[in-house]
Amino acid sequence: MLAFDSSPPPPTTTETSVSKPSRGHESYIALVWRRLRRSWTGMAGLILVGLLLFMAIFADFVAPMDPKATDVGFAPPQMMSFHDKDGNFVFQPRVYGLADSDALDPVTFQPIVGVDYDNPRLLGFFVKGSEYRLFGLIPADRHFFGSTDGQPVHFLGTDKFGRDVLSRAIIGSRISLMIALTVVFIVTVIGTTVGMVSGYFGGTFDVWLQRFVELVLAFPQLPLYLALTSLIPVTAPTNVFLAFVIIVMSALGWAQMSREVRGKTLALARIDYVRAAMAVGATDKRIIMQHIFPNVMSHVIVAVTLAIPSVVLLESFLGFLGFAVKPPLISWGLMLQDTATYSVIGSYPWILSPVGFVLVTVFAFNALGDGLRDAVDPY
Repeated sequence: MLAFDSSPPPPTTTETSVSKPSRGHESYIALVWRRLRRSWTGMAGLILVGLLLFMAIFADFVAPMDPKATDVGFAPPQMMSFHDKDGNFVFQPRVYGLADSDALDPVTFQPIVGVDYDNPRLLGFFVKGSEYRLFGLIPADRHFFGSTDGQPVHFLGTDKFGRDVLSRAIIGSRISLMIALTVVFIVTVIGTTVGMVSGYFGGTFDVWLQRFVELVLAFPQLPLYLALTSLIPVTAPTNVFLAFVIIVMSALGWAQMSREVRGKTLALARIDYVRAAMAVGATDKRIIMQHIFPNVMSHVIVAVTLAIPSVVLLESFLGFLGFAVKPPLISWGLMLQDTATYSVIGSYPWILSPVGFVLVTVFAFNALGDGLRDAVDPY
């Protein structure tokens, strides 16, 4: 006979996929940041821009020397070394200054200048140096790097007056970047507002407004820059001259931004969700700010990151010609006035060091702009 098992069958376990509770949607800023981190050029630009802004804000702390202190004119750059005078490796970096030797030049009978290995200048971080006021308020005398005994160190040499080129370039970044950021901020606000309003309302208002924009664009900018900046007397206060330069650059720069934003607005005003918002009775202000402005932001961000290096280059060019920043202010363009003659460039090439700062600034903002463009509008 067959024996049957009367015990109840084991319960059948049915595996069901239980989804974890949602943690909520990522914010728009979080999505942009996640996309930006995937771009190595964008991250490189972001890091460089952060370092440039840090250098400009804390310029007195970062600069190794007082930019107004004088030393030997046109002194060559001092190279950092990890070897003593006998060639032995040492852990603390140092530089060796120049000194007159006992030997004489057979032609000029002048003492031959050589490296002074007997008196090394030890280097370190957070060293004590020239006094300054942080943010113009807090007295301090600490510098990020320099010689431990307070002796002058010229990593990029000196200019014709014996002033440290590296310290002047670091201090000059404050003026150059301040002019660029201020001008681009004014240009962006005015250009974006005028472009969105003109493209959204259209009609006769748009026609007349665009004729005015075309009138501004028709001015030859370079002769106008030179003519307007030359109207200020040399004896004018520094703040007045600087404000006038910013106003002139802003007044001639917003028109191109407004044309670009107007073109984007004309395309967005015909999209279905904008027409639906008009149909339900949404106000013009709400449509512009909630529907059109977020969609033109990707273009505005790219335009801003491209405009900042353009203003830096323009300031450098005008400063080289003597029509931007006047002494005692320091800017990269003003420093390049020392390179006006070929003989100076050939004999003292380190005077071109501010060009390196300009190139790094242009690359940093362009790389950041490319990364932000792909992160804000990946499609």
